[in-house]
Amino acid sequence: MSRRADSEPTVAVAEVLPEFADAFPFERFNEMQSAALPALLNHDDNVVVSAPTASGKTALAEIAICRTLDAGGTALFLAPLRALTNEKESEWERFEELGYSVYVVTGERDLNPRRAERADILVMTPEKADSATRKHDSRRYQFITDVDCCVIDEVHLLDSDRRGAVLEVTVSRLRRLCSPRVVALSATMSNIDDVADWLDAGEATTFAFGDEYRPVPLNADVKTYTHGENAFADKYRRLYRALDLAEPHIREEGQALVFVSSRQDTVQAAKKARDELTERDVPMGARGDYDFHNDAADLSNDTLRQSVLDGVGFHHAGLAREDKNRVEQWFKEGKVQLLFSTSTLAWGVNLPARCVVIRDTKLHDPLEGEVDMSPLDILQMLGRAGRPGYDDRGYAWVVCDRGDADKYRKLLRDGKEIESRLAAELDAHLNAEIALGTIRDVDDVMDWLGTTFYYARAQSAPDEYAAGSALRERVSDTLSELVADGFVEQDGLAVEPTRLGQLASKFYLRLSTARRFADLAERCEAQAGGDEDPVDAEDLLRAVAGATEFDSVSARSDEEDAVHAVLGSTAEDLSAGQRKVLAILRSGMTGTTPSELKSDAWVIRQNALRLLAALRAFLDALAPGRFANLACRVEARVENGISEDAVGLTAIDGVGQGRARSLAAEGLRSPADVVEAGVDGVAAAGVASGVAEQVVANARKLPVVSVDWGTFPDSIAAGDRAMREVTVSNEGGDARATLRVTVNGREMTTKPSYLGEATLPVAVFGADTDELRFTVEVVFPDLPLAPITDSRTVSVR
Repeated sequence: MSRRADSEPTVAVAEVLPEFADAFPFERFNEMQSAALPALLNHDDNVVVSAPTASGKTALAEIAICRTLDAGGTALFLAPLRALTNEKESEWERFEELGYSVYVVTGERDLNPRRAERADILVMTPEKADSATRKHDSRRYQFITDVDCCVIDEVHLLDSDRRGAVLEVTVSRLRRLCSPRVVALSATMSNIDDVADWLDAGEATTFAFGDEYRPVPLNADVKTYTHGENAFADKYRRLYRALDLAEPHIREEGQALVFVSSRQDTVQAAKKARDELTERDVPMGARGDYDFHNDAADLSNDTLRQSVLDGVGFHHAGLAREDKNRVEQWFKEGKVQLLFSTSTLAWGVNLPARCVVIRDTKLHDPLEGEVDMSPLDILQMLGRAGRPGYDDRGYAWVVCDRGDADKYRKLLRDGKEIESRLAAELDAHLNAEIALGTIRDVDDVMDWLGTTFYYARAQSAPDEYAAGSALRERVSDTLSELVADGFVEQDGLAVEPTRLGQLASKFYLRLSTARRFADLAERCEAQAGGDEDPVDAEDLLRAVAGATEFDSVSARSDEEDAVHAVLGSTAEDLSAGQRKVLAILRSGMTGTTPSELKSDAWVIRQNALRLLAALRAFLDALAPGRFANLACRVEARVENGISEDAVGLTAIDGVGQGRARSLAAEGLRSPADVVEAGVDGVAAAGVASGVAEQVVANARKLPVVSVDWGTFPDSIAAGDRAMREVTVSNEGGDARATLRVTVNGREMTTKPSYLGEATLPVAVFGADTDELRFTVEVVFPDLPLAPITDSRTVSVR
């Protein structure tokens, strides 16, 4: 329902939340917040609020959290970006001062289950909450089932191609696990009723606050430029257009925020803008401010240090946190008048400007190629225009090619309906629910679907979504495909996951990739008895490079020669983009990535490492152990850029790429070499003595294997047969191992073990050959240590 600003009184914080008055940085709630107060404080119902950017939605989250804390409950805040989880941790020290604990759970931090369990406020991204709810029955993540209130910040993230489905299924799963109250907050969206229907929020607790609630009215428009044939020159055409728009406001002591597509572009645009504004004689900068000059000297980024003194700054996720904090503060204070940023700054960071210009509407995604910037990001960025208390009006522009102008004018005029993105990933998410055991029969499938935003949207837009019997048919077909492809077993109406389905769910794989990995594992299993291992490192790299997750990677013309230099004429069955991935992985194993490939290499390598870890698990579960060990070594080489003969060094805690290379250069190529060299030998490789002691101590914790052949004979008569026992011992740290005995390259026996000590029965027989070569092989599926082998030769007389 729509709310009118001129009919709502404001409410004092101390009047309604006296125990939490110190948790708010103001004394009175504004009109929008006051209008929503009764729904948040006087009801247990779910709440959905849509309101303009910068209108004060964060306080609504805090009101809901206060009510939960007052009742002795636990609140979960879902932030759209990992960077914002850290920001909330800092902001909500106010709650810590009142005696409540705030704990951030992200993938970049080691989880402390005790702290998470005791936390009053949990802060997570949708992706981390997805992981936690999938593992809710483990001791580490059982805290997620104790959530009493879930606040979804920026719920319009549901419409994100890459992340929307994750948010949707995570919230649906959480509601089934522990039925928390849900408070969903969003920028202005035209179909708020669909979100309210999904979350079962009634009319009294659903709010659509219009533009009259913007603290500063917004003037948004589209400006075009003439597109040329040179993409590099086009960037500067758009930059000059952006400066033309920003210059009048800067001259009037206003500020401008210009959004560009990449971290590197923020730096390059800031450099060029400094020169251009100097040439235009625009009065900017604070070089005469002695204190500011001293503060700027503390910046760790050299380019930024020079730039801010001229009133121009840049901001992106790769800057040191202290540098980002300083730039944000100086922009708020007006010392930085022009700021270039990536879209990250638009989500959650309260940094408005009188003038906002979106210079780039397209961006290069290492996994997708050139893509249009999300309409959600566009609206979020434009919403930053207008400084409350300083400006009477905010000004925002989208700079785009003439051919795209109508598209963006329509977006500014009509907004963006929020769509479900679940349909594109329905098979993977349905498989995940079956793997988790939340779906046990066919009836459960439709019950689960009924909890999704996809279902709610299908009811309101049946022409655009499958609905009714068509929807049931689509879900039924998806289930049948899961059964046919080996992810699910069905017996009558009952369904249960296969090992393949569980692995695909655990590692968040697209199902075609999971099938690809399973086929490789089956190939390993089928050919394990051959004279040579049928699968090598190149096969693993090809399996990953050909994964569906990399289907949209593209190779630019300047990259094709670099790819050919690495691969030659091999792997021509892969697409150009997949060959690029393979080239990045293969060259990365030796730390020799061509410069033309480096801009995309980090993102591609991080995604490949996730897929390699998944492939290792597939091989561990579905193939002999030596193939999982091979995957472990390949994974370590891709991550560390270390040679094959020295990759075992990375098994030592505290030894990464740099130390592994230093040790290998001194001839120390295995943990055993490190132990033998001792502290002095490691220190001689350039490792500080204190660190060298720890490295040697950690190396001693790794397995040290010996093989005792006992009474194994040197010869045997033709036709005779004798049974012997071979003992494999480990004098170092325990580790999971696979033991294998071959004779003349043919496998006789294999045995999993947790070394320790293990005894292997070996049959010695006088075969129709002159010589029998018995080999004991020990491999560690979880460690990047080379296989350990020991052999004995028996002559047949």
